[in-house]
Amino acid sequence: MTTALLSVSDKTGILDLASALHARGVKLLSTGGTARLLADAGLPVTEVAEVTGFPEMLDGRVKTLHPRIHGGLLARRDVPAHMAALAEHGIGTIDLLVINLYPFAQATARPDCTLEDAIENIDIGGPAMLRAAAKNWADVGVVIDPTDYPQVLAELDAGGLSRATKFSLARKVYAHTAAYDGMITNYLSALEPGAEERPAAVPQRAAYPSVYNLQLVKTQDMRYGENPHQSAAFYRELKPAAGTLAQWVQLQGKELSFNNIADADAAWECVKTFDEPACVIVKHANPCGVAVGKSAVEAYLKALKTDPTSAYGGILALNRPLDAEVVAAINAAKQFVEVALAPAVTPEAREMLAAKPNLRLLEVPLAPGGNAMDFKRVGGGLLLQSADSKNVAPAELKVVTTLQPTPQQMADLLFAWKVAKFVKSNAIVFCGGGMTLGVGAGQMSRIDSARIARIKAGHADLSLTGSAVASDAFFPFRDGLDVVIDEGASCVIQPGGSMRDAEVIAAANERGVAMVFTGTRHFRH
Repeated sequence: MTTALLSVSDKTGILDLASALHARGVKLLSTGGTARLLADAGLPVTEVAEVTGFPEMLDGRVKTLHPRIHGGLLARRDVPAHMAALAEHGIGTIDLLVINLYPFAQATARPDCTLEDAIENIDIGGPAMLRAAAKNWADVGVVIDPTDYPQVLAELDAGGLSRATKFSLARKVYAHTAAYDGMITNYLSALEPGAEERPAAVPQRAAYPSVYNLQLVKTQDMRYGENPHQSAAFYRELKPAAGTLAQWVQLQGKELSFNNIADADAAWECVKTFDEPACVIVKHANPCGVAVGKSAVEAYLKALKTDPTSAYGGILALNRPLDAEVVAAINAAKQFVEVALAPAVTPEAREMLAAKPNLRLLEVPLAPGGNAMDFKRVGGGLLLQSADSKNVAPAELKVVTTLQPTPQQMADLLFAWKVAKFVKSNAIVFCGGGMTLGVGAGQMSRIDSARIARIKAGHADLSLTGSAVASDAFFPFRDGLDVVIDEGASCVIQPGGSMRDAEVIAAANERGVAMVFTGTRHFRH
């Protein structure tokens, strides 16, 4: 390796890399701010303009778009005619290209970003050089990520970049330029009509662009998908939202399956909505037990009590560290757990769980927020929607009955409402004392969901008398309300919005229960 071209907007580690390359006898070429940074550090650097014979022009839009640069990147060293052409025109080879692109994402994330600002942050020369170098990967190393600098230097010291490394770096480049172009497309295709007439103004952007690009990175192949005859893999977003499952660290256990990940996500999204210590147990995408308590172990024991039969082989999530007390309680209950996830696992708990080598143990950073968008695949297309991140506050509730809920009932109603949000529609959830008592999920009839919840409570020997009930959508007729009252409900929380709300409210008054409307529906299909 004789010559390297360095031109980066992200200066992380670039001085150290340039110094290390210089120490290894590599000639440094550079442009603009990077060249000045290297020169100020005392490193010998040749401006690209000296190589091309042309100064940077058009406010820096044209710097590297020249045969003396692209010839040096694209010439195949094993093709005599290529090397003869370089010699004829006095073009030197470029053996290493280190570039990252104009910060388009950061620019367009600013609330004051105009269309003109966005356009000026579209890199042209950078992607052209990256693609050229990546095409000629067998002869040119190309680096777009500062985290790859140490490996590059280590391999140079060992005799040069291996073909495997150069090919890997080239693949990374094409993924990067594809994501970059996709990001620009997403931005431009979201702009309001007529934005092009006002380039100095901050344009309005549609929530859903006319063309939508998404890039995902595969993190693992799976033995099979939802069923053994289906193949599957897990892909992670380039920058997962804070607090989402994709940031898990697996501490022990077998490889996660397709269903493990899907159910773990359902459990994690539910448990992190609670401020108090909470436990969620999920089976087949539905919570079968949810509870809060003064400690993680109390929350676990209450959650398990809801439906210990369904909890067997389930997914267990905590919003507090998984400690030795919780593990002891799991062992005492003889509960088989497929996956356990928590923000942290104590050393004592890890030591105890090591005796369960098949249990998949995950740590997931607990952080507010989550995915901004949800996706649902349909035949030949994709449904996009904003994530259901709405959590109803007490001040948003409207008491619609003569009877007012007591403070304890209001607490139970809010708890039940949080749980219902994560239960498949039609959802009916009976709760009391900070725990689920009966969960009815996924039925075509809301009445059937209520009956199933009652059966579940009966199997667990739990009384529904005086319970709070949440319904994820309104009661279209009074019959659904009558069923939950017949089972023991003393108060009900539901969205409201039915054409027969007056009839349902009258029924609640007649039966002597309190009812509140949220004004928010939580269908989950």
